Formats: sequence, C-alpha cells, structure tokens
Amino acid sequence: ETAEASKLFQKIAGQANFYGSLANDELGRTITLPPTAPAPTRGELLIASNRPGLQRALALLRLDMRIEGLKEWSWTMRDLSDRELLAAAEFARTEGVLDRAIHSADRTVEQHDYSLRYLAPFREQVEPATKRLALDGAWVYGLMRQESRFVPAAKSSVGAQGLMQVMPSTAKWVAKQIGMHNFQPRHANDLDTNIELGTNYLKIVLDSLDNQPVLASAAYNAGPGRARKWRDQNPMEGAIYAETIPFTETRDYVKKVMSNAVFYSALFNDPPVPLKTRLGVVSGRGQTE
Repeated sequence: ETAEASKLFQKIAGQANFYGSLANDELGRTITLPPTAPAPTRGELLIASNRPGLQRALALLRLDMRIEGLKEWSWTMRDLSDRELLAAAEFARTEGVLDRAIHSADRTVEQHDYSLRYLAPFREQVEPATKRLALDGAWVYGLMRQESRFVPAAKSSVGAQGLMQVMPSTAKWVAKQIGMHNFQPRHANDLDTNIELGTNYLKIVLDSLDNQPVLASAAYNAGPGRARKWRDQNPMEGAIYAETIPFTETRDYVKKVMSNAVFYSALFNDPPVPLKTRLGVVSGRGQTE
C-alpha cells in the first residue's frame, strides 16, 4: 500500500531524528538542514548571561554539582522562545559548557542552528585520528555526541571516562593493542589519550564486525559479543536490527548515534549518505558462524 505509506512517511519526514531521516529516505529526499537562524544579538546574549537560573546552573556545574546544575539549567529552559533558547545555547558555548549548548539548541521549534545542535569541538584532535584510522568522522562525532555531549571530564555510573566514555579495562586493553607505552589508568581521562583510545577501539570493533557501523555502535555500548548475538540467523536491514535490540538503552543509543551521523555529515559538507544506506544490511549469524 505504497500510496498510504507515502502519506504516513510525509507526516514525519524532515524531523531531526532516526524515523524522520528514514522517512526521508523512503520518499527519496536528500537530507537538507533547515536555514540557520540569525545569530543572537548582543542584547539577546546579555539577557541570557544575566538570567539568574543560568547563572545558578553554571555556578553549580563549576562546583562539580553536576546533577543540580543540569536540573537548574533544564528548569530555566522551560517556556523560553526559540530566540531565547538560541541565545542560551550560544552563551553556554562561549562558557565552554557544550552539553548545555546542545541541550538548549535542541529545543527550538521554528528557528534552528544545527551548528549548535550538533557541535563538533576538538577537531584538531579528532580529525587526525579519524583520517589515520579511516573512520567516518560524522559517525565518530555522532557517537561522541551521544556518549558525553563533549564533556571531557564525563564519568558514567559504571566508570566509563572522558569524551568517548572508555571503560578502564577497555582503555588498558586498547593501550596494549596499539603499543601505547607508559599508559596509566589515570591517563584515560586526558583529552588526547581518550580520543586515541576511543577511536582505536571503535576501529577494532568495526573491523571485527564486518565493517558495519550499526553493529559497531551497538558493540561500543553493550559489547561486541552482544552485538553479534542480536543478529538474526538470516540477513536483515540495519534499521530492523537497530529496532530489535533487546536492551532499551542500547536500542535508543544506536538509533541516535546513526541519526546523529546523518546531520554531522551534512554539516561537514560530506557527500550525502542516506541513513538507510548507513544502516545497511546486517549479515546473518548463519553467514559468518
């Protein structure tokens, strides 16, 4: 029922998410970013910088009271207009609080700035690593955005560290694999070291999983063994693989990483690769085991 399906796809096409991008693909539309809204004026930035809730949030974050700071920022974002959200996002960016910049820019409804929604910091460290390892930079940035929102000192409840959220045991193993001499666990949170370890681990996982980014994304979050186990006996579309991942966290993570890559690719002016093509076809267990 292609006519009815087309009507349904049109309802969600263009949304900045996994399903919106897939709907674009089914309708044969190339991903295009919305027009960039005018940059916040000096007056708008001044209002944002003087907003008490944002000042409190920054103070809490600088005191390492992260949970409280995030709640304060989120509470202050309620009911703000698109212009106020973009000013808050730019204020956060200039203050170096990149995750709050993304959080604020992500909330706009009609006026958008995708360079704030999809920040790409630390290019001097990331690009040499992705080029050397022949990794898709848009995909790597999509993964980092989902892992840490570019907070270099981020640490998860299970101990993952840094920009690319590398587990201590993984960091130690990767350091040995790539011949990183004199590595100590405390080095894993160093920006350059974290990027080196994270990108190399991503490359190792990608190579071991038939060069399929959707599988590697699942493996980065939940481990290579689970990523392999979650395949069907027969080949399946990558979109179906992502949708049938049994872990809610990993299922959401994979869809967001792969969707992020589409928008980063557009921002980087790379040749457009549809999300459906990026997801590809996941080989069946019967083919490789």
